[in-house]
Amino acid sequence: MRVEVIRAWPHRFDSVVLELADGATVADALAASGFGDGAPAVAIHGVNATPGTVLDEGDRVEVLRPLLIDPKDARRRRARG
Repeated sequence: MRVEVIRAWPHRFDSVVLELADGATVADALAASGFGDGAPAVAIHGVNATPGTVLDEGDRVEVLRPLLIDPKDARRRRARG
């Protein structure tokens, strides 16, 4: 099965398309891509996933960056101006 693994930063991204065996998991995809080292969280098409989540043909595994600041805190700071 064919899946894509993406790791992104504010101004660039890395992407790799993999051919994995049927029944492969998110952990398998991360290991094969080399992007899994210390990944704090992952998603499949924008929906949170665990390393044990089984992948389907055409899935896009997204390696998520850690939050630098709580989103609610950031909104409060912007509102205070």
